[in-house]
Amino acid sequence: MFPLFPELRNLLEQQRRYTDDVERERGQIVPWIFHRNGKPITSVRKAWDRACAAAGFPSLIPHDLRRSAVRNLERADVPRSTAMSMVGHRTESVYRRYAITDEAMLREGAEKLARLHEAAKLAAATAATQGGVVQLPRKTAAK
Repeated sequence: MFPLFPELRNLLEQQRRYTDDVERERGQIVPWIFHRNGKPITSVRKAWDRACAAAGFPSLIPHDLRRSAVRNLERADVPRSTAMSMVGHRTESVYRRYAITDEAMLREGAEKLARLHEAAKLAAATAATQGGVVQLPRKTAAK
């Protein structure tokens, strides 16, 4: 089982309705999810290249989407074991090759670290004025 987000579910349901219509019109079963009027799609290269160029990413390859998926899962704090299952990686070493950090992720990491340091300074200042023990914030959930 693979959970689908609403947009993907809608796309697949629409494609199923289209396939049902083609099957009724042609009087034959269409065994493919995606097809051209009931015939198998043998190559998507030209359509892929046109779509990428139109989107402003002329050198994008389909595999780049897997890398983007891993980065998005990381950003969303999806547990690593779940993310690995979703993208089909069996080992953590392969998954880590796709979990590439970018400038935005590094900036976010620095901001989180700065917040931790500020919280620690505030806790230390409070403890010093009240004669108490400094308790640093802890991470609540492991990745």
